[in-house]
Amino acid sequence: MSPEIDPRRLFIPGLAGFYNLLAPYAYAFMRFATGAVLAPHGIDKLLDSSVAQYAQNIGGKGLPFATVLAVLTIFTESAGAIMLAVGLFTRIAAAMIWVEMVVIITVYLWPYGYLWTKHGYEYALLWLLLCTAIFFRGGGRYSVDHLIGKEF
Repeated sequence: MSPEIDPRRLFIPGLAGFYNLLAPYAYAFMRFATGAVLAPHGIDKLLDSSVAQYAQNIGGKGLPFATVLAVLTIFTESAGAIMLAVGLFTRIAAAMIWVEMVVIITVYLWPYGYLWTKHGYEYALLWLLLCTAIFFRGGGRYSVDHLIGKEF
């Protein structure tokens, strides 16, 4: 249960009721959005490309087991992202995405600098940071993990 928002601390005290109404859903919304924004990347790879194409890209960067990593990437960006969005095996999904973002940042995006508008790592870093928080918090009240009574 979220603590009540003190209207005396707000610039617009009349918004306290609105904030109190929606605050309990804020974490679930953030977790859902984090997964839902990533899922189309994986689904696109599933529908419009091949594992071989991604394995060639991965192998070209000098990473071993390129085909295995390509399958894991596609799985993480599709199934892992969907699991994160609905809160199923939330910590596992967040950890999978976190690892992928570390690789993307260090192997693919670092040379371009920070700004995503210049192909930098800013966007991947945001996913990494969100998944860090989600990993430690878990699925939360509005998740499949909570429904089944187990957090992984």
